[in-house]
Amino acid sequence: MQPLIECVPNFSEGNDPVIIRQITDQIEAVEGVKLLNVDPGKATNRTVVTFVGHPEAVIEAAFRAIAKAGELIDMSRHTGEHPRMGATDVCPLIPIAGISMEETAAWAQRLAQRVGTELAIPVYLYEEAQPDKNRSNLSVIRAGEYEGFFNKIKEPSWKPDFGPAVMDAKRGATVIGARDFLVAYNVNLNTTSTRRANAVAFDVREAGRVKRENGKPVLDEQGQPLSVPGSLKAVKAIGWYIEEYGMAQISMNLTNIRVTPLHIAFDEVCKRADARGLRVTGSELVGLVPLQCLLDAGRYFLRKQQRSTGVSEKELIRIAILSMGLDELAPFKPEERIIEYRLRDAGASPLIHMPLNAFADLTASESPAPGGGSIAAYLGALGAALGTMVANLSAHKKGWDEQWETFSNWAEEGNAVKDSLLQLVDADTSAFNGIMQAFGLPKGNEAEKAARTAAIQAATRTAIEVPFAVMEKALASMRVIQAMAETGNPNSVSDAGVGALCARSAVMGAFLNVRINAAGYNDKAFVADILARGREIENKCIALESTILKLVNEKIGS
Repeated sequence: MQPLIECVPNFSEGNDPVIIRQITDQIEAVEGVKLLNVDPGKATNRTVVTFVGHPEAVIEAAFRAIAKAGELIDMSRHTGEHPRMGATDVCPLIPIAGISMEETAAWAQRLAQRVGTELAIPVYLYEEAQPDKNRSNLSVIRAGEYEGFFNKIKEPSWKPDFGPAVMDAKRGATVIGARDFLVAYNVNLNTTSTRRANAVAFDVREAGRVKRENGKPVLDEQGQPLSVPGSLKAVKAIGWYIEEYGMAQISMNLTNIRVTPLHIAFDEVCKRADARGLRVTGSELVGLVPLQCLLDAGRYFLRKQQRSTGVSEKELIRIAILSMGLDELAPFKPEERIIEYRLRDAGASPLIHMPLNAFADLTASESPAPGGGSIAAYLGALGAALGTMVANLSAHKKGWDEQWETFSNWAEEGNAVKDSLLQLVDADTSAFNGIMQAFGLPKGNEAEKAARTAAIQAATRTAIEVPFAVMEKALASMRVIQAMAETGNPNSVSDAGVGALCARSAVMGAFLNVRINAAGYNDKAFVADILARGREIENKCIALESTILKLVNEKIGS
């Protein structure tokens, strides 16, 4: 896997689209970088930009953007609600795939050194890129903000990690680091009071609030103020009033969504706001969010309703948006706001995104693909979908409330199998195309012949393994289908029967493809093993189909 990192620089300009565009143009000009999101805020006068790519390309793009921001933004004239200290206020790097945090931190240090040396901007390292943990916290570094840094930067303890120890009046200073994925999240309140919003923020943020007695801070033995921790770990929060919206918000950074997920932060703010006579009206995400955040949120809110969580990815996202009011201030478009959706190749799975009639027409055409392997995978997906449907109907059946969670678990299992089989629809056609491409390689000399033969064998193995995976997944769906035939909603028992027929046909059809492709593969030990395992799966599936259909027919009766 190629290393992939995300960069989320925050620029101190949120009102002038011309300036913002000139900065983002610098990013888009770098080959190997994909600009994912540009999120300007008028009240904060700040734009959060998100882009991803290979580390070297990302570093180049970040450097150019920081340079351009320093040219265009004058910090001596800047005002805004958000804490800030520079034209490029903060520039974090986040490991996404194929790279460790340690490696990402090294890239951040490399970027910081270049900015400090070539642009002569004071640079501070933070989070994982900062060796000195006494100054790794962003809020500690930024304390005093732009106005206070003219004196702060002269203190020996606050000498920049790179660049001059003199505050640049126009460009300010910049913080560069490496961190885990951070979710910037604002919860909307039905108040205009910053003080009351701050009270809720102090209730929930990990740092909490200063402990007081008789209106005075309580000090520890060293004379430092004691604090009362808030209720949420790995959460930073402040309250502010946004004139643009006419409301106050709790502005949060969720610094570790494994510790405090999005939905838990939302619910806790609702609870604390209610205790103070306030009401949460909705919320907004700043920048992009990982898909898992919204899937987990959707499941969480469905469970609170005692509803089945074995629904589609699209439905889980819809429930999350509704439950947290993510579209209160502006439409929330998943295709634009979820990082995995922005990264995926729209043309990578053409078959499963086709209308049914187009898929059938393409199958019927003179094109050899999609063929039997893709059809087998789709049959398997339909079988798993039917089993999942029965589970969902059973979870919501009147009078069966005590069993909703059991059926929800079955629905989740069936839905996961269905999704895997859908992916295999395109994978099988891709495997066939791989064989055709290998056969089309040149064979003009011995070296070319050897390379062509090796490519054909590699493609053939893939064309064996993909339909075999279809067999395994279709067999796995029978577990759900059988359970639904036995215990599911009796009004839908025929649907379980049709699901069993689909699963059996998927297994047998996929095995035909395993066998025909295995005939052209030279590794006879591999072939013998996979054919033996395939026959075992086929026999199990045929037996299960018989058992399920017997049960279905008995329940249907005449």
